[in-house]
Amino acid sequence: MYSDDEKVVLCGASAYEQKYYFNQDFSSLPQGVQEELHVMCVMFTVEIGGIFTLWFDGEGNLQFETDAVDADAMYDEIGGALRIKQLQQEKRELLESLELYYRVFFLGEEISEEEGEAGRYSQQENGGLEKEAKGEACKEANDPAEEGEDSV
Repeated sequence: MYSDDEKVVLCGASAYEQKYYFNQDFSSLPQGVQEELHVMCVMFTVEIGGIFTLWFDGEGNLQFETDAVDADAMYDEIGGALRIKQLQQEKRELLESLELYYRVFFLGEEISEEEGEAGRYSQQENGGLEKEAKGEACKEANDPAEEGEDSV
C-alpha cells in the first residue's frame, strides 16, 4: 500500500483553517481511537496554535510534527514541544498500539509471540483491575450496615 520510505499521515489539525484531517486508510481503527485522535489533534492546535500532524515513518514509528506560518505571533513553539512530550507520556499505550497496528497492517510485519502476549497480558490485567474496582464499589454501595444507617 505504501512504500517503506514514504511518510504516511495518520491525522492532523490546523488552527488556521480550523479543520481536522483523518486519513481514511485508517478507517478500520475503532471509533473510540479515532475520536481520541481527533480530540488530541484539535486540542493541541487550540492550546498551541499552528498545524499539528501525526504521521508514520518508513519503520512504523509514529511521529509528531507541529509547524506554524512565520507571521503567527501566537504560536507557542516551546509549549508545543512540552505538550508533545506530555502527550507521548500520557498516551503511551495508545501510541504504541497504533505503531503495532501500522507495522502489521500496512508494513506487513509479523508479530512475535512476546509482543502479542505482552499486549494481551496488559489488556487482561487492565480489564481485570477495572472489574475488581467496579465489584468493590458495588459491594460498598450495597453494604447492609450503611443502608441501615441511612434509613434511621
